[in-house]
Amino acid sequence: MERLPLLVGVTGGIGSGKSTVCAMLAGMGCELFEADQIAKELQLEDPQVIRGIEELFGREVYSRDGSGKLQIDRKAIASVVFADPEKLIALNRLIHPKVREAFVREVKRCAREGKRILCKEAAILFEAGADRDLDRIIVVAANDGLRLNRAVKRGLDREEARKRMQAQWPQERLIERAHYVIFNDGTLEELRLQVEQVYRSLLTVAE
Repeated sequence: MERLPLLVGVTGGIGSGKSTVCAMLAGMGCELFEADQIAKELQLEDPQVIRGIEELFGREVYSRDGSGKLQIDRKAIASVVFADPEKLIALNRLIHPKVREAFVREVKRCAREGKRILCKEAAILFEAGADRDLDRIIVVAANDGLRLNRAVKRGLDREEARKRMQAQWPQERLIERAHYVIFNDGTLEELRLQVEQVYRSLLTVAE
């Protein structure tokens, strides 16, 4: 009989470092499902999602490059949704059920292949209600100033980064709902030690 893997959510606000934590967990042997990356792919590949986005934001958010490949203006969409909560809710309702379907397929694959731990990385895990499908939740946290600086280094302007932070759940609220909290305020080595400790705990739970 196939045994389901331990399902672990990894979340945190913008600039917290959750992708770095997930990369470390994957290096330690966890399977990784990147919900935000799947959502981006759906916006370019799923006809139903594409139609829905055009209805919400206008057809002009899509274009084609020189080779005819579909492109989306994520910056234009972000500027709308982080100023208009209703549009953000509508976008999430359009995309998140399909992300969940993809996650269910990944869970089944991991069960077939005997994988022990599957980590789901998602920026808005609780907001999307995805925590209900998971066994454990890891929240990656860092102080707001550090998170803001990291977001700016990634290419966001400071005001846009602030808007995104304000649109997400407050970090304190995330921490209240977590089974594990990893604080990413120090060095990479300090972060790795925390991730290793959490990983050892997950292995114990998965046995």
